[in-house]
Amino acid sequence: MIKDIPITEARHELTTLPERLAKEPGAVAVTRRGKPVLAVMRWELYEAITETLEIMGDEDLMAALRQGIKEATEGKTVSWEAVKEELGL
Repeated sequence: MIKDIPITEARHELTTLPERLAKEPGAVAVTRRGKPVLAVMRWELYEAITETLEIMGDEDLMAALRQGIKEATEGKTVSWEAVKEELGL
């Protein structure tokens, strides 16, 4: 996170935030009376967070992910070459 910005200052800095956030990844906390009330972040970060929350909220996807991790840990993997061959690529 770059820093906390009071809401009055954020009004003046809003147009420069995209460039600042491109240089320093993360988010800016916009505060009112010293307490965070908003977060400003690059759109790509917002999309990534939203997608992650959707995946984590889907019980079937999380079960498949856990199963995949377990199988990979146990060495139950298939080579890329074998997959391509099976797909006829």
